[in-house]
Amino acid sequence: MPGAPAGSGRGGAGASSVLVAQMKGVIRGASRCLGSQCMEALVNARSLTKRFGDLVAVDEIDFEVHRAEAFGFLGPNGAGKTSTMRMIGCTSPPTEGSLSVIGMNPISQASDIKRRIGVVPQIDNLDIELTVRENLEMYARYFDMPRGEAAGRIDELLDFVQLMEKADSRVEALSGGMKRRLTIARGLVNQPELVLLDEPTTGLDPQARHLVWDRLYRLKQRGATLIITTHYMDEAEQLCDRLVVMDKAKIVAEGSPRDLIDRYCTREVLELRLSDDERDRLSHSVDGLVQRAEWLPDRVLLYTQTGDATLAAVHERGVETLTALVRRATLEDVFLTLTGRS
Repeated sequence: MPGAPAGSGRGGAGASSVLVAQMKGVIRGASRCLGSQCMEALVNARSLTKRFGDLVAVDEIDFEVHRAEAFGFLGPNGAGKTSTMRMIGCTSPPTEGSLSVIGMNPISQASDIKRRIGVVPQIDNLDIELTVRENLEMYARYFDMPRGEAAGRIDELLDFVQLMEKADSRVEALSGGMKRRLTIARGLVNQPELVLLDEPTTGLDPQARHLVWDRLYRLKQRGATLIITTHYMDEAEQLCDRLVVMDKAKIVAEGSPRDLIDRYCTREVLELRLSDDERDRLSHSVDGLVQRAEWLPDRVLLYTQTGDATLAAVHERGVETLTALVRRATLEDVFLTLTGRS
């Protein structure tokens, strides 16, 4: 993970210690799970299905989300991630199957669930005519928070997402990354037990993405329960304790990022760029050399346990490479193995 950014406008030398103290109140019940394995399932789905007419958006999936873990839904666009999140967030009822959220039924107890969860939608639906603080104040009123309590909560959250200096600025003037952090702060106003984040960094530049990651990582450190949808492999690898890979409305794999890499991929990947003649020569000599070879238009990927030894073997077979790169296997390799490149 990237290092912690510099303190916010209120920061100074004691910003880190102040932040830790403040975070005890950001997530309700977070401290109960620190330092221990919390296996209580906050979300439990069995044969969960969502249909829109003839379209099956989610097809009989099973999963559990435990207290104090960061759980991810990883998949290409249209895989069913957002439809699943909308069912968990009580904005779209399941068609079939069972779903429990914080021990309650999303159909008959939707209002009670919504009071205890936080939602960060894929699109920042902020009121751009209001200031940063006014957006949070308006949201606090949805939860009937007393004015004094709301003011204290808002100050905590502005410090947490590093927007205290922008508290009185209109949202319209904020950068995309700042708007995203404000949307995250808004989702934490009610001290939620469960936070749903739908594509939390889509459209952000790398610097803004890393700052959002840092804020989410701090939530994890305080024992927050997060459910994240993403199609960014590095995001899932950085943030998720456990995840499922969805493709064509189904779950095709489940586990920790490391477990999935070990299960579906080799330890290393050798990337080769070759002339057309050398590609042809390699195609006739690759059998028995590696576990799997993938032929892309611009390069060849050789999946192997030891990349350097495989590169030496390629050269021994008379194949000349333009460039060669040995890297560790990543979640992206797993994702493409399971879902394909098209």
